[in-house]
Amino acid sequence: MKKSLILLFAAVFAFGTSAMAQKTIKLGHINSSELMQIMPGKDSAQAAFEAEVKVLEGELSAMQEELQKKYTDYQERKSQMTELIRTTKEQELNDLNQRIQVYQQNAQQKLQEKEKELLQPIIDRAKQAISDVAKENGYSYIFDTSAGTLLYQQDSDDIFSLVKKKLGLK
Repeated sequence: MKKSLILLFAAVFAFGTSAMAQKTIKLGHINSSELMQIMPGKDSAQAAFEAEVKVLEGELSAMQEELQKKYTDYQERKSQMTELIRTTKEQELNDLNQRIQVYQQNAQQKLQEKEKELLQPIIDRAKQAISDVAKENGYSYIFDTSAGTLLYQQDSDDIFSLVKKKLGLK
């Protein structure tokens, strides 16, 4: 009984090991930053983003100039103002300063959303091409070497040229 049980375990172990040995893992890597630099549409997305930045910076600059002008005016006339006018002007300056800070926060958030909106279709195309190449060439894993998270790599294939070909890039 013991002998048959040992033989059964040995057979299961041998079968399991040979099944695992048949499944080879194929590794590949790509520098996604390098790929993003050559993706079609990246330049136009970057130009649209920079145009949005200029608009928001222009608005911010106008608000800051207004604040500076009002502050300079306040400083020049401060000694001639009554207490009520002085506190009113100070409150006005504080309110304008707070609006500028809120505007900066909202502008930053809007820029992040705009960047995502512009780049997401490009990123999706790149991801799809990487996925297609991996499936077509039997890769188990693809590592992104631009992220800096890969500390060691045994020999693996750089699929950059395959992805470029898939996207029709030269």
